[in-house]
Amino acid sequence: MQVQLAGLTLVNPVIAASGTFGYGIEFEEIVALERIGGFVTKGISLQPMTGHPAPRILQTAAGMLNAIGLQNVGVDEFIAKKLPPLRRYQTANVIVNVFGYTVGDYIAVIDRLNAAEGIAAYEINVSCPNVHAGGMAFGADPGSLEYLVGRVRSHTQRPIIIKLSPNVTSIAQMAKVAAGAGADALSLVNTFLAMSIDVETRKPRLSNITGGLSGPAIKPIALRMVYEASKAVSIPILGMGGIITPEDAVEFLLAGATAVQVGTASYADPRATERLAKGLESWCRNHHVERVSTLTGALDVPKS
Repeated sequence: MQVQLAGLTLVNPVIAASGTFGYGIEFEEIVALERIGGFVTKGISLQPMTGHPAPRILQTAAGMLNAIGLQNVGVDEFIAKKLPPLRRYQTANVIVNVFGYTVGDYIAVIDRLNAAEGIAAYEINVSCPNVHAGGMAFGADPGSLEYLVGRVRSHTQRPIIIKLSPNVTSIAQMAKVAAGAGADALSLVNTFLAMSIDVETRKPRLSNITGGLSGPAIKPIALRMVYEASKAVSIPILGMGGIITPEDAVEFLLAGATAVQVGTASYADPRATERLAKGLESWCRNHHVERVSTLTGALDVPKS
């Protein structure tokens, strides 16, 4: 079940996704952290953020809308209080999600984290609006993405995983830009911009009006994007989007992912990551797959 990802050794290819697993330590009495490939912390910013007011989570027909607003304790408190307890788990890959509204924000957070122990890699969230570029998300503009990834690359020796936005015309193009600028791996996809309206009150159901759609509803689109990105770049891909069952995970691996992230499923089942890791191992055993890594990119595409 072991896989290699951007220089990291994962005991299995199942990782808990950012924003759904807290800072990791909150799950230690629920999930055996050493039995999953790793986890990504919620997004960490330079200063603490309170996020959006409620309501900010909404169930949909086949998933979830969220507008949490990237609530977090800030990088200094994360290093001082959240990170030290995680060092008990030697085999757990702690991947820190980093975000900002300027390139300087990202660099300041990275510089502080570089001095901390117990971090395996950084996942760089490029779906935030760049305030110096008219509010367009870093991940939606090739030039902004290239500059950001290049600057982050120059500030750390740790692996950097770029979490791409799906709200773009060509995911393959953005994957190439990130890889060319120095990314060690890619995470995709992030949530899709969406909204919901209460027809009785004629008001948006989320306080922020719009939010991010995740869950089974986005899986077919996410799967297609992972496939397209995997054909465009040679660096590893972390696939995510509506993974609930071991078969879902296998689909993402066949489409080109080296590992997968589990997000929304953890809201319904806090043990979803560990359950999926066990389920994926059973699937491989039942299908005579000796090494799970051989599934990556093994899609049997009909010849045209």
